[in-house]
Amino acid sequence: MTTAPVARTTTVPVPTQSTYQNRVADYWNAEENPVNLELGKIDDLYHHHYGVGNVDWTVLDEADPEVRRERVTAELHRLEHSQAELLASHLGPLTPTDRVFDAGCGRGGGSVVANLRYGCHADGVTISAKQAEFANEMAMKRDVTDKVRYHHRNMLDTGFESGAYSASWNNESTMYVELDLLFAEHARLLRRGGRYVVITGCYNDTYGRASREVSLINAHYICDIHPRSEYFRAMARNRLVPVHVEDLTQATIPYWELRKEADHLVTGIEDAFLSAYRNGSFQYLLIAADRV
Repeated sequence: MTTAPVARTTTVPVPTQSTYQNRVADYWNAEENPVNLELGKIDDLYHHHYGVGNVDWTVLDEADPEVRRERVTAELHRLEHSQAELLASHLGPLTPTDRVFDAGCGRGGGSVVANLRYGCHADGVTISAKQAEFANEMAMKRDVTDKVRYHHRNMLDTGFESGAYSASWNNESTMYVELDLLFAEHARLLRRGGRYVVITGCYNDTYGRASREVSLINAHYICDIHPRSEYFRAMARNRLVPVHVEDLTQATIPYWELRKEADHLVTGIEDAFLSAYRNGSFQYLLIAADRV
């Protein structure tokens, strides 16, 4: 699945952004949350998303407070990395000559995971100049700058070459943009038959309108969580056909239960996530789609 080369430059100006997007950029330029930074320090893989899988609850039995803290941090990072590997597993098959696009890349962990798995070229895009600079520093530290690059650009209008990518994804970043604009850009960038994957929190249409808990999450992250149905409607309008849908709600609840016990990492939003997942108003989905 080889594709045309992509101009690998970071000097293109960021396209005009809305006032809201500027606020989001300001938020992430100022963000220094320990739940993102402390976990990433373990192996220089910085994930700006949540985790899935069974928890090793013995980490809470540790008597030494400092060791307990280290073990809890490591366990949360393991769960977040497991989520990143799950997403990456749905991108393939890919080869070292293929190119992939990480939309809303944060501090860059997902692009590195894809590169490590497939040996592919990866372009990550974020509207946070600080995140792009940090991610490029991590790529340099790993000596993968020949294949992994991060760009301070708008994922709705990247300026990259049409049809140049074999796969692309969003990992918990779709709630910051209009889905039609986002999926139109993914469809433009992907070659025919290319794979798009998203992992996202969405509110459950069968519950009704967005719940109180979902509204609290929106306010906390300055985002606008979309209803589940809108993902499929917007994909259909933009030549993205789902081939795999997986409900990860039950798989992510243990992560939040452990995070609530991590006194050094709690952000105050943990109860809202747990309540929303448990009352059925909020879902955690993986959707893989082919570009037709």
